[in-house]
Amino acid sequence: MSTRARPAVPGPAPGLDPRGEWSLLLLSAASGAADAFAFICVGQVFAGVMTGNLVLLGISATGGGEHGVALRVITSLIAYGTGVGCGAWMAARLRWSLPVMLLAEVALLTAGAVLWALDPAGSDGSRLGLLVLIAAAMGIQGRIHATPTNYFTGTLTALVGRAALRSWEQRDRWVAGRLLAVVGGAAVTALAVRLWPGAAAAVAALPAAGALLVETWRRRPSGG
Repeated sequence: MSTRARPAVPGPAPGLDPRGEWSLLLLSAASGAADAFAFICVGQVFAGVMTGNLVLLGISATGGGEHGVALRVITSLIAYGTGVGCGAWMAARLRWSLPVMLLAEVALLTAGAVLWALDPAGSDGSRLGLLVLIAAAMGIQGRIHATPTNYFTGTLTALVGRAALRSWEQRDRWVAGRLLAVVGGAAVTALAVRLWPGAAAAVAALPAAGALLVETWRRRPSGG
């Protein structure tokens, strides 16, 4: 009696962990939300896109752009750099796990959300303090993952290049998803600013907290 071989069931590509990809997706959404909030509510500045901030700094050096943008850009650059340095220190010297480092990011974003909810029309000083919290959080996020989750020019370039050569891989669906997540996070934040201004800063904290939960779940010891 002959037996038929069962058709192979397609599974994840080697080295592809859907839970890790979901974490990257959530962090990308947090990045889009944080930058949209900083640009709309703090004033023509980014919390995580430092290339854009350098361009804004150049514009402001010639007297262009919104009044006071140079101070906000410099504040964001310094805070982001501090976050990157702290992220590097936590990973290399303190040997903190990724969930613990994400917890630090979530704490900063949550503090920013609370500060904004208590005083949405705060003074210039309080808005600079808010920018410090969010940009430092984005600096930590940018350092703790080898895969970019808050700067995407290289990601977009590589994705379009592979599409042009028709050499897409299974992972590229997740890469495209991260790009869409940035847009989605920014869109939700812009909508929150219009409909529920006091909660606008919380939009970035929520997906970051989701990524923390995913990474914590990934590292749970499996039962025997």
